Amino acid sequence: MEILWWLAPPVVATVLAMLWVGWLGREGRGEVDREVAVRRLGDAIARPSRLRTTGPERPPASRDRSSGVAVRPSSRPSGPTRRAS
Repeated sequence: MEILWWLAPPVVATVLAMLWVGWLGREGRGEVDREVAVRRLGDAIARPSRLRTTGPERPPASRDRSSGVAVRPSSRPSGPTRRAS
């Protein structure tokens, strides 16, 4: 246990820094005027979305049903197969 005492000062310093930054961060949050907030929201809604693309629409991708088991494609010719039990 005494071998871990060297970790105490960095842990204490880290916790104190986190508390200090958290306390200072509270002061920086000012109230935004309601009218300014409503105007900003209206501007954001009126702006066209960047997510839309102007290219041709692609057909929906077909997804294979997964059985949850990884299976390698066999290189044998297809035909009747016999399983050894």
